[in-house]
Amino acid sequence: MLREFIVKNRSYRRYYEDYQISRETLLELIDLARLSPSSMNLQPLRYVIVNTPERCELIFQNVTWAAYLKDWGGPKEGERPSAYIILLAEKDISKNYLIDAGLATQSILLGAVEKGLGGCIMGSLNRDRVRELFKIPDKYEIIYAIAIGKPRGEVVIEEVRLGEDIRYWRDENGIHHVPKRRLEDILLHL
Repeated sequence: MLREFIVKNRSYRRYYEDYQISRETLLELIDLARLSPSSMNLQPLRYVIVNTPERCELIFQNVTWAAYLKDWGGPKEGERPSAYIILLAEKDISKNYLIDAGLATQSILLGAVEKGLGGCIMGSLNRDRVRELFKIPDKYEIIYAIAIGKPRGEVVIEEVRLGEDIRYWRDENGIHHVPKRRLEDILLHL
């Protein structure tokens, strides 16, 4: 079951925008993050829920989608996420917050998959503008905006050998292909 969730946990970039995600669902996902391990159990992460069309649009205008897809500017209207979770770290609590962020983000995304949803970690965002728009105090570092929605389209994992191209791509049918290195190619036999 866990392997199935991990395989389904892709960076989805197209969604059914009209599929609304409740605050309760987002709270359940954040609760999974809250229960995840934390370096020294310092728990520096904080979250902002974004799930109205107006607030989602503010995030959408300040993120960059799919760097490898040069001829694609991001999801068109009707295919955008219907929610985001802004992931923050209270900087004074811990300097190791990126460890916590990775664990929390994976928990959120696996929880989304369990609910028939999907997500995308948005690291390429205009943090200054997001801070201003959402009135985020300076004591918080903006780590990611996590897009959440009902996935639209198909994502396929492709196995590649060392030295082969690992850039994701879309075929003529809109199927998103994600190359992953083979298990034997990532093991070091020392």
